[in-house]
Amino acid sequence: MSREKLVVIGNGMAGIKCVEEIIKLAPNKYQITVFGNEPHPNYNRILLSKVLQGDSSIESIVINDWSWYEERGIRLYTGETVAQINTGSQYIKTLSGIRTDYDCLIIATGSSAFIPPIAGVHKQGVISFRNINDCKTMMEYAKKYKKAAVIGGGLLGLEAARGLLNLGMETDVIHNAPYLMNRQLDRMSADMLRKELEEQGMRFWLSKETESITGLNRAKGIRFTNGSSLEADLIVISVGIRPNIDLAKKSGIDTNRAIMVDDYMRTSVPNVYAVGECAEHRGVAYGLVAPLYEQGKVLASLLCGVESEPYKGSVPYAQLKVSGVDVFSVGDINSDSAETAIQLFDGIRGTYKKVTMKEGTIRGAILFGDSSEGTTLLNLVKKRASISELTSPANANGSDLNEELAANMPDRETVCACNAVSKAAIMCAVIEDGMQTTEQVRDCTKASSSCGGCRPMVAAIVQYALKHGKEGMAAAAEPICSCTEVSHAALKTAISERSISNLANLKTDLGWNRVSGCSVCSSAIRYYSALYHPSHEQEDFQSTSLIMQNSLSVGVSSSLIHDITSEYDSRSIGADLEQRCNGLQYPSSVKAAITSGMHNPAGVLVHDLGITGAPAGWEIYIGGHAEHPVKQGQLIGIADSDMLALALSVSCLQLYRERADYGEPLWKWIEREGIVEIREMVFDADYRLELVERTEASVARLKNAERLGEGICGNC
Repeated sequence: MSREKLVVIGNGMAGIKCVEEIIKLAPNKYQITVFGNEPHPNYNRILLSKVLQGDSSIESIVINDWSWYEERGIRLYTGETVAQINTGSQYIKTLSGIRTDYDCLIIATGSSAFIPPIAGVHKQGVISFRNINDCKTMMEYAKKYKKAAVIGGGLLGLEAARGLLNLGMETDVIHNAPYLMNRQLDRMSADMLRKELEEQGMRFWLSKETESITGLNRAKGIRFTNGSSLEADLIVISVGIRPNIDLAKKSGIDTNRAIMVDDYMRTSVPNVYAVGECAEHRGVAYGLVAPLYEQGKVLASLLCGVESEPYKGSVPYAQLKVSGVDVFSVGDINSDSAETAIQLFDGIRGTYKKVTMKEGTIRGAILFGDSSEGTTLLNLVKKRASISELTSPANANGSDLNEELAANMPDRETVCACNAVSKAAIMCAVIEDGMQTTEQVRDCTKASSSCGGCRPMVAAIVQYALKHGKEGMAAAAEPICSCTEVSHAALKTAISERSISNLANLKTDLGWNRVSGCSVCSSAIRYYSALYHPSHEQEDFQSTSLIMQNSLSVGVSSSLIHDITSEYDSRSIGADLEQRCNGLQYPSSVKAAITSGMHNPAGVLVHDLGITGAPAGWEIYIGGHAEHPVKQGQLIGIADSDMLALALSVSCLQLYRERADYGEPLWKWIEREGIVEIREMVFDADYRLELVERTEASVARLKNAERLGEGICGNC
């Protein structure tokens, strides 16, 4: 089968993140070609400051090495600049003459350093700080010269200055505002930052405007508009970025400050998309990792035909990555746009915390000296949480505060915003996968692998998981019923770790208030024991008189339709689904609706599982609910064959059997688990096969038990 041609202009973080997501969702859909103008594979540009500071090597910041492209059949052209996009004939052409046709084109050209109109700015010895080559240049200059100056006292400027100090250069920072990071900090936190950096060896020239770069053939220093001057052998410009839009602009694609895109990253030209720093969404061009990754995921879903939420914009935040300095800022922090809700200063520990509010909701925050609350505050700002949700354990010491934050954080709350890693994923990496350090968790889950801003919180959760184990995951969970304080998660863990002979003592060992239990907890115990010990028959849990009735019922619209390219037999697929799941028990009853087409909907969108024929194939929906609360089913994906439709449906149901709490309706499990996570799991071909095989094994055991005349529940 011929694959569509997908061309990506840009080998940076945003474009390749989109490619990664496409490969997850539809590994065989596209023939992918990537053009990058640097001679390197994909690397983490955000960690360049770590390379300068000596904390990382250039090799260690590579995200996807050469073999990654080769193993996935991706054609990578490095050191190639795309000079032309012919949107009519749908091809691109590079400066060296390479021509490549496309069916879909992603522009991910990123941005370049903004170079202000300063006299002499193009002299030798004046550079920006944007790529690996800039890092290498700074390292080479440090071997020959001793004096450096950085124009710009923002995030990148301070990171570059810290790197130059590490290289042994005397470093001055020139900033045109009265205090550092004036867009992200208030005066107090900026003064604390300045004091800390001065102690590290930096010198600052604030409220200074650069007039010219002095020197004949190469830079020798800086002259300010007030007539004063400063000597420097290396001058680093870091005053902002400018989206790379020239290619798109001359190709007839609508641009403003950047390439204009809609909520699905579509440009004004059909089949051409844009993501990353070169894209402008609802008037905003983002320069942070998390928004770029969110854009990449939305675009990947669109290109793979998978329904997803549109990109609605992001809340920008800043994290300074300088050795020995911990700074975090998010949202509105200026007094003219929001008022102060909390302001705490600890001179002994050198910490500062400020939270702003407007109309009773949390709008912004600044942390200095300890940013472990950064992720929590970011999430509060994102959801415009009520000011009543703020807690302020001001007298707690650092380690106690971190542990309290880790303990109180919900399992499903996002910790790493860049890579969408939840607390539960980090806990599982420690408890189930045996990770022991923050670095191991980073390599396993990607948490803190991008900007590194969430590292303090990741470290706190790792320590919390090591200390509390599986009990920590269930610490804040609701008990199963009034008979016990044990949660569903804790009960699952206890049953899964016990041999069948110990199950009879389960309630006594776990401290049931009433050992006899009730219908709620007794049914849950029977369900989980059968799920985790399917090869045993235990009278207390699996007797015929206690068989549960939460089974699958299938409703089928019996029409058979034909169109030009396909035929959809809802009766056949309905019969196959019933056969594959015959007799299985679920956490709650499951109702499925199958119809040959949306002209005869049969309530597909308000059933737990809905399957309907469509021009592109079978559409599979899960999580619908016809009664209060009414819920519309969410699209899992589109299958181009009966076999794939059945496999997707069965794997979704098996996930529900294994991961939901007993008594939890499928729609509620979807909301708790997250449709994106479920979709990613069932579209992993290997994992989908495992789920289907586990379903088949359960049905086979059930049929065998029936033949032998044994009473055994449908979980087995």
